[in-house]
Amino acid sequence: MDVNKTLKELYEERRRLDMAIANLEARRRVLATIASPVRRGRKTMSEEERRAVSLRMAKYWEARKAAQTEAGLKHGADDPNA
Repeated sequence: MDVNKTLKELYEERRRLDMAIANLEARRRVLATIASPVRRGRKTMSEEERRAVSLRMAKYWEARKAAQTEAGLKHGADDPNA
């Protein structure tokens, strides 16, 4: 068995494997940029959007409180923390 010949074959095989790995990694990067996953989680809101939500919720709670008082319920009677 010729050690030099075996080493040469192993180096050549390693070179081919390194090239195959590099090609697969490049393909994975390309596919990742093409089919980027949908962003999950909360979306960020601008200051104007936050202000609009705040005003909308203030109106909601005001209407809810008015409905409770019209129904004859005491203020905070349905609030378990009160």
